[in-house]
Amino acid sequence: MARVSTQPGTTELRRTLGVRDLMVYGLLFIAPMAPVGVFGVLDAKSHGAVAAVYLVATVAMGFTALSYAEMVRAVPRTGSVFAYARAGLGEGPGFVAGWMAMLDYLLIPAVAYLFSGIALNSLVPDVSRWVWTVLAVLITTALNLTGVRTAAVVGFAVLAMEIVVLTVFVVAASVELALHGAARDWGSPFGAVGGFSLTAVLSAVSVAVLSFLGFDAIASFVEEAVGASAAVARAVLWCLAVAGLLFVAQTYLAAVLEPMTPDQLAADPAAQGSAFYDTVEASVGHWLHVLIAASKAIGAAFAALAGQAAAGRLVFAMGREGRLPRLLGAVDERTAVPRRALLTAAVITLVAAVWAARRDDGLDQLTSVVNVGALTAFVLLHASVVGWYVVRHHSRDWLRHAVVPMLGVAVIVAVLVEASHTALIVGGIWLAAGLLILLTQKR
Repeated sequence: MARVSTQPGTTELRRTLGVRDLMVYGLLFIAPMAPVGVFGVLDAKSHGAVAAVYLVATVAMGFTALSYAEMVRAVPRTGSVFAYARAGLGEGPGFVAGWMAMLDYLLIPAVAYLFSGIALNSLVPDVSRWVWTVLAVLITTALNLTGVRTAAVVGFAVLAMEIVVLTVFVVAASVELALHGAARDWGSPFGAVGGFSLTAVLSAVSVAVLSFLGFDAIASFVEEAVGASAAVARAVLWCLAVAGLLFVAQTYLAAVLEPMTPDQLAADPAAQGSAFYDTVEASVGHWLHVLIAASKAIGAAFAALAGQAAAGRLVFAMGREGRLPRLLGAVDERTAVPRRALLTAAVITLVAAVWAARRDDGLDQLTSVVNVGALTAFVLLHASVVGWYVVRHHSRDWLRHAVVPMLGVAVIVAVLVEASHTALIVGGIWLAAGLLILLTQKR
């Protein structure tokens, strides 16, 4: 059995990831067809303006990506926003940022595993989606435990497959629209069905940002990247730009082909998870449904693999700094991965994914809770840029170090206000628990 030591010399990670590997992890975590799983939820929430939702979400996440790029250069440490807030704001805010990000990082893989279970259940309805979900967790956890390089190589192959399938969908949908026309108005994916509502779009954005929560996870691998902060900063920005373009294009095509109205989807939560597949089945054919479902099943599972790896590194970083039990801050001597932290993250993810898979509204509930944690951490990330550059180092680059972070905070607060009450309550309870732990540690 491989040994895990907690001696100081074995709490450092190895630099083995190049820029391509970082891009693979980021795009794999984001997933080129991430909107497939939440398309129905977003269509119902935004009254059909799902492409507008992703356009707004891309801009909103753009400010956050710029702040990540600034902080990863200043603080090239594993732990992402936990490390940045500690440096820019202090120990207390750093813990809170890491604690809220942990809610995000632990539950994002659960959402991805649920997407995988939904996709496989659409292909084999006789097997419950929670069974498929458990199988996906077990396979990807085993791969993560073998080492970061092995996971990156397998991930590259899966990412290539997803891009090919996405290309097939775009071509097939375009041909269908050219031959038979659109089921909805051509402008509805941006203007909505029955009237545009900014409130409805912002409410949907609070869910749509989940699709982008992969570019920030790249920062968790800075201590394993060849080229360190410069490579990570480039990968963060490129991943967001590419993902935004892909998301707007595919949701536009799916929305104009969607035979159900947004009101019908809103009245039937159980149909929201499979809305994209049902649209493809009705408009193009069963063969494309099967192809996309198979691709999504595999792709979502490996998006969860990348998310689980990032979650494990956040838990590892907080354990290494003594903010979580120190036994979690150890690196396996053979595989050079934080095995205990990874297994801890995997167990929590498994419980959350199975709970959601057994509920009709599990997808909506889980995605909303995840985003509250992520968005709260992003607010502290933006504050860290101001704290590090302006307050501590007296930067006069007001655009990058003050204006962009403040705009980022404004956008995120606007999205948080529109989050579901259940998500805000769960996020508040999680925050209160973190503050209680922080107070206990100080004492």
